[in-house]
Amino acid sequence: MKFAIVTFPGSNCDYDCYRAVIDGIGCRAEYVWHRRDRLEGFDCVVLPGGFSYGDYLRTGAIARFSPIMRRVIEFAEGGGAVIGICNGFQILLECGLLPGAMMVNRDLRFVCRSVHLRVENDRLPFTGKLSRGQVISIPVAHKEGNYYADQKTLSELNGNGRVVFRYCDRRGVAGGEANPNGSLEDIAGICNREGNVLGMMPHPERAVEKLLGSGDGLAIFRSIKEHLGAG
Repeated sequence: MKFAIVTFPGSNCDYDCYRAVIDGIGCRAEYVWHRRDRLEGFDCVVLPGGFSYGDYLRTGAIARFSPIMRRVIEFAEGGGAVIGICNGFQILLECGLLPGAMMVNRDLRFVCRSVHLRVENDRLPFTGKLSRGQVISIPVAHKEGNYYADQKTLSELNGNGRVVFRYCDRRGVAGGEANPNGSLEDIAGICNREGNVLGMMPHPERAVEKLLGSGDGLAIFRSIKEHLGAG
């Protein structure tokens, strides 16, 4: 099993994702530069966090036009597993693989801290090792993570189990100060209709070592591995 770790100018979480795959779940991984135009031989694509193209124009707006994104879209439309983390989530929104948009955080400041997430859907390639209602601890690090969508889109996401994670407190209660950025309905992660594309603002690759604060993010990578038949 092999993971593609897509790297853009300005990516800074690619190495973390690489180590999470190599050391965390014992799978192979390869960095894929944004100018590459091929994705053959990969079982999962990871769009890591960072500041692709310096976040000029809008977060993810320029990365969306990278040659590799044509192949990522094809890969996703063919049923391949794709996970976009933080800036990767923003890129998935810009390229249309996921609905909605990101706005600047509610307090207009960069936020970097551990948050709690409540698992809303445990039937996806990314959540098979988790349970619905489970509360996990994973860090966030972003300034534009305030998820927005119109009411029709929100209704569709909620009605079809496409909200994957919500911000909550340690007891699993959403809302208030538990929401670090003002995202509508405390949304921290969503998936596409088919369930093979996940976008999430928190960083599971930074939560794979209990010694460093939390190992909860490892369950997401283990879920992917199991889904792809190597669990």
